[in-house]
Amino acid sequence: MGYPEWVTRAILSHADYSGVTRESALEKTLFACDELSGFISAAALVRPSKSILDLEASSVIKRMKDKAFARAVPRDDLRKGAEELGLPLETHITNVIGFMRERADELGLRGTL
Repeated sequence: MGYPEWVTRAILSHADYSGVTRESALEKTLFACDELSGFISAAALVRPSKSILDLEASSVIKRMKDKAFARAVPRDDLRKGAEELGLPLETHITNVIGFMRERADELGLRGTL
């Protein structure tokens, strides 16, 4: 379809089953942020405020320990993504929450705040 090789490679490396290793910063970041952003969205939406604006990394980490919460999200992938970026998990979660807060309205995550 004419997409540049770096785009298709990033998409393929996103899934471990493709056999394409993650090498570039883009590839590692896509892997590290995709599942985590969905998990963070779910964690925000179950809060009384339904908002990302009052969500903290500690709450996300607590939700990660609950196997019934967002059970389709592989917790090992969340941890592995942070590792591949060279960040502690809590720092990575805090960063992603911060970026998502900047777009809370567009993401439908402002809630009642």
